[in-house]
Amino acid sequence: MRLVFAGTPAFAAVALEALHNSDHQIVLVLTQPDRPAGRGMKMVASEVKQLAVSHGIRVEQPTTLRDAELVNMIAGVDADAMIVAAYGLILPREVLELFRYGCINIHASLLPRWRGAAPIQHALLAGDSETGISIMQMEEGLDTGPVFVMERVHIDARDNSSTLHDKLAALGALTITSALTGIESGALQAQPQSSAGATYAHKIKREQARIDWKLPAVELERAVRAFNPFPAAFSFFEGQVVKFWDAELVSGLSAKAGEISAVSDAGIDVGCGHGALRLTRLQRPGGKQLPAAEFLRGFPLHPGQHFDS
Repeated sequence: MRLVFAGTPAFAAVALEALHNSDHQIVLVLTQPDRPAGRGMKMVASEVKQLAVSHGIRVEQPTTLRDAELVNMIAGVDADAMIVAAYGLILPREVLELFRYGCINIHASLLPRWRGAAPIQHALLAGDSETGISIMQMEEGLDTGPVFVMERVHIDARDNSSTLHDKLAALGALTITSALTGIESGALQAQPQSSAGATYAHKIKREQARIDWKLPAVELERAVRAFNPFPAAFSFFEGQVVKFWDAELVSGLSAKAGEISAVSDAGIDVGCGHGALRLTRLQRPGGKQLPAAEFLRGFPLHPGQHFDS
């Protein structure tokens, strides 16, 4: 097939690389405009743009797809389908109807569970035992289109958003390349989603990552994993933000919510609404992520002190 590819972050770049190395031809890449990033706030191209440029593929970076001239340009490349992965722009009907095989989305969940922008983080927050990739025919509704194929992956007890992202990105790349063969031949037919069990994974905001120590420890341990690497779980200690990158459950300890009950090289044990959480990798303002033993040398904490004090 001749393909237009629309995507922005690393998740999408993995799929773009797989499609570039396949028998299909990428004739156009759409990605988000360059954004300021880092301490110097220099303009940085998306992972998808960087990869496309390295392969000599034409790149366009519109701020909207609701522009007649842009739609005509996309139509002019004479593609058979558009592959979409974590693009970030809404596709209007005019674009959805441009292609013989339509617009096909690589979505990182087992639809209809976790429709929306942040399915990986929400699967971890909810304590799901598995997730996966859905290859979906796009329509105007948000992730409501019929599904060609789903592939499942187990969520390990220590998975965070970064490790699960990498598993799903690799699986998505494999699944889309094989699915396109079936779609083109007609062997794969999209099946309507069930409305039962549909959930919505809204975009994660920084304030959601603030730890509420009154919640059960099991939920907070999931939150630390879900918000690693973004936006990072955090709490306040004497007015300073402390970020938590790794944590584990602790049994047999009793302390008030937010109270430090024990401190050792193994970690900092903190009481929760039910149970306790051991913080094993932390970060102070302006510092690096450090194992608990190293963190404590520069930021001493003691039993009886409190987070969010």
